Amino acid sequence: MDQPPYSDITVGDLLAQLARAVPGREAVVYAQGPRWTFGALEEEARTIARGLVSLGVSPGERVVVWATNVPEWIVLQFALAKIGAILVTANTSLRARDVDYVLRQSEAATVVTINGFRDVDYVAELAQIGAMSGTIPTLRRVIGLGEAAQGALGAVSQSPDPVTVMPYTDIRGQSTRVSEAQLDALSRDVTVDTVINMQYTSGTTGFPKGVMLSSRNILNNGFACGEVLGFTPDDRLCLCVPLFHCFGCVIGVMGAFTHGACLCVVEAFDPKRVLDMVHRERCTALYGVPTMFIAELEHPDFARYDLTSLRTGVMAGSLCPEPLMRRVITDMHLSEITIAYGLTEASPVITMTPRESSVEQRSQTVGTLLPEIEAKVVDPETGAPRAAGERGELCTRGYHVMKGYYNNPDATRAAIDADGWLHTGDEASVDADGFFRITGRIKDLIIRGGENIAPKEIEDRLREHPAVADAYVYGVADAFFGEAVAAAVRLKPQGHPAPEELIAWCASSLAKFKIPKYVRFVQDFPMTASGKIQKYKLRADHEDALRT
Repeated sequence: MDQPPYSDITVGDLLAQLARAVPGREAVVYAQGPRWTFGALEEEARTIARGLVSLGVSPGERVVVWATNVPEWIVLQFALAKIGAILVTANTSLRARDVDYVLRQSEAATVVTINGFRDVDYVAELAQIGAMSGTIPTLRRVIGLGEAAQGALGAVSQSPDPVTVMPYTDIRGQSTRVSEAQLDALSRDVTVDTVINMQYTSGTTGFPKGVMLSSRNILNNGFACGEVLGFTPDDRLCLCVPLFHCFGCVIGVMGAFTHGACLCVVEAFDPKRVLDMVHRERCTALYGVPTMFIAELEHPDFARYDLTSLRTGVMAGSLCPEPLMRRVITDMHLSEITIAYGLTEASPVITMTPRESSVEQRSQTVGTLLPEIEAKVVDPETGAPRAAGERGELCTRGYHVMKGYYNNPDATRAAIDADGWLHTGDEASVDADGFFRITGRIKDLIIRGGENIAPKEIEDRLREHPAVADAYVYGVADAFFGEAVAAAVRLKPQGHPAPEELIAWCASSLAKFKIPKYVRFVQDFPMTASGKIQKYKLRADHEDALRT
């Protein structure tokens, strides 16, 4: 049997190949949980896949997974791929209105959830959906992980057709009703171009769009990242970024598994748990956004941990300041740390810095193109190519470009042109050596700690307040998160709320990472001659005020 690395196969077949080639090697390790070999993980994924088929989960069905990095998440990623069902990832910070939108827009038939995370009670949020908006007509199953309360979960839908509510552990018992041969028959119908993953991304309209991704998209992109990192079966990746994001489930799971490397998973980011995992499991690679690396370096017990096993990793989400890069290389022993740039619609990685790149290249650029990927920098208005060093919109083409947005052909046509170029909405330049720099964003997004935030949703929430006449949301520079959410608000004549009241108003219904850190009151908004709001002026004025 061929040994890893693997590419150009389906996600479901990837685990099967590993189970045959390196069955006894560790695949997944949890600090307080299972330690699966590739052979054991394949057996578990097949069991769960057969159980899901017995429950009625079918090829093409959308299955929403709303959970932290629990062991079942990775099992489901492969089990659903073997069936040909579509894993729909849900951000762990979502609230009722967010989840309601995802369930409806994706036309999900199944949702798998944990009890809750941090200050969000998932069971209560799901129950609120039924009371808030009534029937979710496509929903047929709610599956609770761990302590998720079955009774409360049943309130998520008022559908006339009964919703099956059950604990995840019952799936195993259902598996005996479906044979191995039946599962194999389903798997044979899944191709590398079958959509097996959907991730919701904000975009400029404020309405999240379901990005449809195939095995060709995510497995090959993960393979390319693993090649840059130099992964082998001897590597052990400390994975502390969320699995619901491409950073976790593609650069993480696919990047490691295509090369037979082991995942040492942290269920939810905590700097002490990350340091402990690296120390105990002798991890060779570590991922994170800059804020995660800052938190690890600044942890009071940092010096107690032995991190000398570390070699490489990925930093993404926002540019890394040069002083931080130098500390990561020296204090954390990550001499081969890389920078990655991309977006969900590109599966996600477009460029990475080679492992041998200089500190300047790793802190001032986002690297060079991955193999088999095209990119160009063009005038955003005319599409004319820009010369080396000149700024323009970054466009990309290749195997990594998404299949499209689910049930949204207009948005798909707006993102991918007739020649197959994905328009990223990011302003970039490329130098003579092929290193790309991201110099701004044409699309109106805020990136806070690696999370893409669409201003419109927050603006809409602020405008719902009885004292608010109008509001516009933008990002301001933040030393920790890269950007912080800020809002400029014009009040009605009779309205006199304090900024804290409007922040609390947003917190009552929006995900935590979307809540404005700053609220400023203004008399009017800067506009162009055609009446468009000039958010860059709002940002500049606000940042000037913060500096004084």
